[in-house]
Amino acid sequence: MVLKISNLPEDVMVEVLSLVPAAQLIHSCRLVCVLWKNIVDLPTLWKRKSQKEGFLPKECKKNSRDWRAFYFISMKKKNLLKNPCANEGFDSWTILENGGHHWKTETLPGNHGALFHNPQVQKYFVTSYELCTKSQIIDLKQEGYREELMDEIQPDIEIKDWYAARHDCGCRYQLCVRLLSRDYIVLQEFCPEQVVIEQWSDAQWREVQAVFEVTGCWLGPHWRLCHWGFATQIST
Repeated sequence: MVLKISNLPEDVMVEVLSLVPAAQLIHSCRLVCVLWKNIVDLPTLWKRKSQKEGFLPKECKKNSRDWRAFYFISMKKKNLLKNPCANEGFDSWTILENGGHHWKTETLPGNHGALFHNPQVQKYFVTSYELCTKSQIIDLKQEGYREELMDEIQPDIEIKDWYAARHDCGCRYQLCVRLLSRDYIVLQEFCPEQVVIEQWSDAQWREVQAVFEVTGCWLGPHWRLCHWGFATQIST
């Protein structure tokens, strides 16, 4: 007796096909026969692929009616900030406060600084001895995230920023991220207490992060990231 793949239980078929690359599932496997089309269209298959590829924990309780859309959104996960590492000067940023010797960009490790853990990061933003603040607004629709899709999938939004002080100079740093409505009304925000680093620190880079869990109807197509800092000693 020859066992045909079409005779396998549905859960086994899902497990097998979840190993196939997404493009082949859509453009090849789905066209084989009605059975394979129905299996490829199952939400459980795309949820299983999302788990296998690390987009979801295995015991995830998150629910969605369209796991295929969730999978492809996760595949295109990227940093939505423009010019995050000062490679283009201050392009895409709005300077709100520009005190002291003003905002500057420097090449790592800079004066009395430390190298970043990612060797691809070569530059960074530098504040001065008076308040320096800059911000950037991200329009999710312009980035290709349709409101209907965001309403359906409701993906978590991960926020990360890195900061460091000069070895010979203390500083203060703060990050504030806000989810804004279509009319720029604040819907959610993450604004932890400011960080104070004393003089003669180790100058190492430190990370601040948060995750926004979007629930209910998606009403916020805009994100605004604003961070500020200043040195607590005057240097020349």
